[in-house]
Amino acid sequence: MVKIGDIELGEFPLLLAPMEDVSDPPFRALCKEQGCDMMYTEFISVEGLIRDAYKSVQKMDIYDYERPIGIQIFGSNEDSMTKAMKIVEKADPEVIDINFGCPVKKVVCKMAGAGILQDIDRMVRLTDLMVRSTNKPVTVKTRLGWDENTKFIEEVAERLQDVGIKALSIHGRTRKQMYKGEADWTLIGNIAKNPKIHIPIFGNGDIDSPQKAKLYREKYGVQGIMIGRASIGNPWIFREIKHYFKTGELLAPPTIDERVDAARKHLEFSLEWKGEKLGVLEMRRHYTNYFRGFRNIKPYRGRLVTTHDPKEIYGILEEIREVYGKMEYHSI
Repeated sequence: MVKIGDIELGEFPLLLAPMEDVSDPPFRALCKEQGCDMMYTEFISVEGLIRDAYKSVQKMDIYDYERPIGIQIFGSNEDSMTKAMKIVEKADPEVIDINFGCPVKKVVCKMAGAGILQDIDRMVRLTDLMVRSTNKPVTVKTRLGWDENTKFIEEVAERLQDVGIKALSIHGRTRKQMYKGEADWTLIGNIAKNPKIHIPIFGNGDIDSPQKAKLYREKYGVQGIMIGRASIGNPWIFREIKHYFKTGELLAPPTIDERVDAARKHLEFSLEWKGEKLGVLEMRRHYTNYFRGFRNIKPYRGRLVTTHDPKEIYGILEEIREVYGKMEYHSI
């Protein structure tokens, strides 16, 4: 049984990675339905939290059916991080996660996210402070290093464990790589098999099929897998992986009805949570993924991402259901 502190996650948990503008409550609801074991919020700026910025505070919205859930924060100022921990505690997540992996320039230039990989001592000190600032389990998500010459993640894992983190998620790229190239899980596997490591090690990066999930589970010995981009428009990946683990067989792709129903539910919750304007706008990034691989889908997708009227969007989705329910489509 894999545990984060006292929180039981099953024999081999599948986790939803925290993704900015993606892993919000509407999307998390779909992933939970499809068997995701542990989810994280979008990453939240501690500076936004302590200034009571609406968007930062809203990102802490969690629902009982999502549990267990982690709230992820990022920052670099010790005082701000400590104050933010107290604010996050009031939202009562099961876990508080620190983002030491975001590669985006505007985050990194402030020595937050993956920026702190340039100063490992500072990373450890800040983590130690966070652990001592709360009774909640603290976890970390990070990368292999800043660049090819600074892949110190094996040392980092031991040092972060020593100051009290309860789990470590590792993306198999450096900050310099951003999301380019192939994720290298070799060092992740070394850490997972290190006899000095007794906390769960979750691997992240490029898991986009049940077969790859099984291969990496067996090859690298991680205690769980965190899935990010492959889940966008495809929350079914969680059930597909679990089915493959259990039976060795691949599930049939989701039907057109399942895809349309998911898109409708996603839109409905987005409208409810964000309001009509943002709910419509921020759903646009998802339609391509929900209907990826459908022949001649481009005209429908074009309409979905240009209309501002929710009723019209629902109508277009029903057109897709009717048209593609009568014909075969080929997944990529």
